[in-house]
Amino acid sequence: MAKEAHTISEKNSPKRKIPLEFTRNIGIAAHIDAGKTTTTERILFYTGVVHKLGEVHEGSTVTDWMEQERERGITITAAAISCTWKNDAGPFAGITHQVNIIDTPGHVDFTAEVERSLRVLDGAIGVFCAVAGVQPQSETVWRQMNRYRVPRLAFINKMDRTGANFDKAINDIRTKLGGNAHALFLNIGSEENFRGLIDLVTMKACIYDETDPKGMHFDVVDIPSEYLQKAKEYREKLIEAVADFDDNIAEKYLEGKEITSDEFKLAIRKATLSLKFLGVIPGSAFKNKGVQMLLNAVVDYLPSPIDVPPMKAFKDGQEIEVDSDDRGKVAGLAFKLMTDPYVGKLVFFRMYRGELKKGVALYNPRTRKTERISRLMVMKANDREDVEVSYSGDICAIIGAKQIVTGDTLCDPDDELALEPPTFPEPVISMSIEAKTKADQERLSVGLQRLAEEDPTFQVSTNHETGQTIIAGMGELHLEIIRDRLFREFKVEANAGRPQIAYRETVTKPATGEGKFIRQSGGRGQYGHAVVELEPNEKGKGIEIINKIVGGAIPKEFIKPIEEGIMEGAKNGVVAGYPVIDFIIKIVDGSFHEVDSSEMAFKMAGIFAFKDAMKKAGPILLEPIMKVEVETPDEYQGDVMGDLQRRRCQVQNLETKGGLVVMLCFVPLDSMFGYATDVRSLSKGRATYSMEPSHFEQVPNNLLEQIVATISRAPARS
Repeated sequence: MAKEAHTISEKNSPKRKIPLEFTRNIGIAAHIDAGKTTTTERILFYTGVVHKLGEVHEGSTVTDWMEQERERGITITAAAISCTWKNDAGPFAGITHQVNIIDTPGHVDFTAEVERSLRVLDGAIGVFCAVAGVQPQSETVWRQMNRYRVPRLAFINKMDRTGANFDKAINDIRTKLGGNAHALFLNIGSEENFRGLIDLVTMKACIYDETDPKGMHFDVVDIPSEYLQKAKEYREKLIEAVADFDDNIAEKYLEGKEITSDEFKLAIRKATLSLKFLGVIPGSAFKNKGVQMLLNAVVDYLPSPIDVPPMKAFKDGQEIEVDSDDRGKVAGLAFKLMTDPYVGKLVFFRMYRGELKKGVALYNPRTRKTERISRLMVMKANDREDVEVSYSGDICAIIGAKQIVTGDTLCDPDDELALEPPTFPEPVISMSIEAKTKADQERLSVGLQRLAEEDPTFQVSTNHETGQTIIAGMGELHLEIIRDRLFREFKVEANAGRPQIAYRETVTKPATGEGKFIRQSGGRGQYGHAVVELEPNEKGKGIEIINKIVGGAIPKEFIKPIEEGIMEGAKNGVVAGYPVIDFIIKIVDGSFHEVDSSEMAFKMAGIFAFKDAMKKAGPILLEPIMKVEVETPDEYQGDVMGDLQRRRCQVQNLETKGGLVVMLCFVPLDSMFGYATDVRSLSKGRATYSMEPSHFEQVPNNLLEQIVATISRAPARS
C-alpha cells in the first residue's frame, strides 16, 4: 500500500529534480489576525529557508515585505515562497518534497489576492483562531475554496491563548461552514499549559522541550494516562469518518483488525482529496508548536498537481482539459503582476503543462502577440533565485513579458488555447484623485496605470462631466494603500476627495422663451432672434428638438445653429449648472436681418431662448439613485435596515436565504459614500452588498439649497 505513494508517472521529465508526485502547491488563507503570516514564517524556519524567526509585530517577517505591511502588521499582497520538506514516517517517509506556499491576506479589502491565489493552487490550509473559531472572513475564504474545489486542512492556531478551545473550534467549523471536520491530532493542555500534541494515527504523543523556545526538539512518547481515554474516543470517530471513503479501512474496522498507520494515512489522504473530509490540527505558530505536524500533514494529505482534476481551457470555441504533464506543449496562467524596482514587471506564473526554458517565446491568445521570456525565477517572498527551466506544476516568476494582465494565458505558439481565468468582484467604493503639482501629473497617470495592471479590483476612469480622475476599489483601506504606494513607489503627492456626483436637471411644466442676440458696432453687426416652447418629456426619453417654423420667419440655414445653441444651453442648467435631460423643445418663431444675421448669432439666440424658457418651466435638480442589494445574517438585520433608512432608502423587497436576509432597495448615491466601511462595522464584517445605477429622482427641497451652496460648479452663465 505504501509503495503506491512512491510510483513515479511518465508525466515527469527525466531532468526534473523533484517529481510531480512530490510537489505540493498550497495556500494559507484565513480571517484577518488568525495567524497566517506567523504560520508561514514558522514553516520557512523549520524547512531551513530562513535561519531566524520573523515576527509580524516586529515587522521582520519574510512574506510581509512591503513597507505598508510591516507598518500596519497586516498582509496586503499574496507572497509566494518555495521550500522543501522530508517526512520521517508514513507513506512518504524519507522523500524530499517541494512545497510552494502562497501566504494570502485576510482583510476583506484584499479578497482579490485570495481569489487569484486559490485559482492556481492545488491545496490549502485554513487557519482558524482557537479562541474566536470561525470568523466572518473565514466564511468568505471557505466559499472561495469551495468555488475552486480546493482540498484543505484546518490548523487551529493560538492554542496558547487564554480562552483557547480546540473542541469548540472544530464544532464551529461543522456548524458555521458545514465542514466534515475531524481531529488528526489532539492538544495536550491548552492556554499557558499547551505543551504538545497527540497523533491519533500513530497513537503517540509529541511533547515539546520547554527549554527550547524555538520548538526544534520534541519527544515522541506514549500518550499520558489522563489523555488516553479521550484519544481512543477521537481515534474511533476518525476511523468511522475515514471508513466512508476507503473500503479497506471499513472492512478492517468492522472485523476488528489492526489498521497500520500507513494504511490509515493513505485513507485520510483519499478522504481529503474527495473534498468531503477536513483534517484538523491544533497548534500555536507564535509559540512554535505543531508546525512540523502541519508540514507532515501537507505532504501526507494534500494533493500533488496530478491528484487534482485537469484544468479547464478553451480552444477554437471548444472546452478542453489540460493535464499536468512535462511532455506536453507549454501552457500556464499569469495570476499576478508586480512592479519590482530592480527588474521591472514581474509576472507570477503557474505552469500547468510542459517545460518552460528561459529565452523562449510564448503566445498570448488575448493580445495575439508573442512574449519573449528573458528570465525565470523561483520566489522566496521578496528574494528570488534564477532558474534555467520550469516544469508543469511549478509556480515561478517570469520577466520579459510586456503586454500581459492578470488572468492571461501564455502557451506554445503552435497550440493556441485559453485557460479559465480567475473571477474578480466589482469595486464597491470610489474617490477622486488629483496630483498636487503639475510635475506630478505625468507620474500620477503612469503610477495609476501600473497599479491597475497589478490589481484587477482597482479601476481608474475619468468622469467626462466633471473632468475628475476617479479611482475605485474594494474598500477605504484598499484605496488608502494605493495612495500610499503612489507616494512611496512613484513619488507622487496626490489629493483624494469624494467624487462629485453627476446630478441632472429637468423641467416640470411648459413655458415659452425668447432669445435675441443683437450687436451693432459700425459696419456689419450681429442679429439672431428665436422663440421656443419648452415642455417636459417622459422619463428616460431624452431631448427632442422640433422645428415648427413656417412661412420663412427664420431661413433654413439658421435652424441648425439654433438647435446647436439649444444643445449647448442644455449642458448647463439654471438650477446648479448641471446637464438638462428629458425635455421637448419646439422652435416656433423668430426673425432675421438680411445683412447682419449669421450662424453664430442664431446659435447665441438659441442658448438665450433655452435659458429663458427653462427659468419659467419649473426647473428641478435630479440626483442619481442606486439599486442596492444587501445580504446580512439575521441578527444584524435591524441595525443594517436602520442605517439604510437614515440614508433615505426606499425598500423594494426583503427575502430570507438560508440564514441570510437579502434586502433590495433604492438609495441616493450621495448617501452611499463610506457605506462599505459602515456596513462591515455594523455586521462585524459579515454583511456584503452590491450597488448599480438605477435612475434619477428629484432632490428633496430641504437638501437642494445645501447642494447648490456646496456645489463646486458655478451656476450657468447666461
